[in-house]
Amino acid sequence: MNSLILMPPLDFLLLLAVTALLVLLARGLAAKGKHSEGKGEPYACGQDVSTGRIQPNYTDFFPFAFFFTIMHVDALLMATVPANSVWLTMPFLAISALAIVILFRRD
Repeated sequence: MNSLILMPPLDFLLLLAVTALLVLLARGLAAKGKHSEGKGEPYACGQDVSTGRIQPNYTDFFPFAFFFTIMHVDALLMATVPANSVWLTMPFLAISALAIVILFRRD
């Protein structure tokens, strides 16, 4: 390597120093103390928000997130497996299908 700037350990130390400097400079902008006015208050889009708001419920979201995760892993598996050994993925795909059935079962 001809240049010092291309050495990863030196780059890491340089970025660490720059980050530490930014943290020290930004510390002056933060609210002081644990109980300073407005430090724990909710804030959204430039408007003060009353604290009695309803919290969103994500319980209906998680099954769909897991479904898409399983489908993406299955698609990645099928796309990267060699053509002559597709049969090796069949047990994994069967387990994935069972996981999806369990995920969306009716109680």
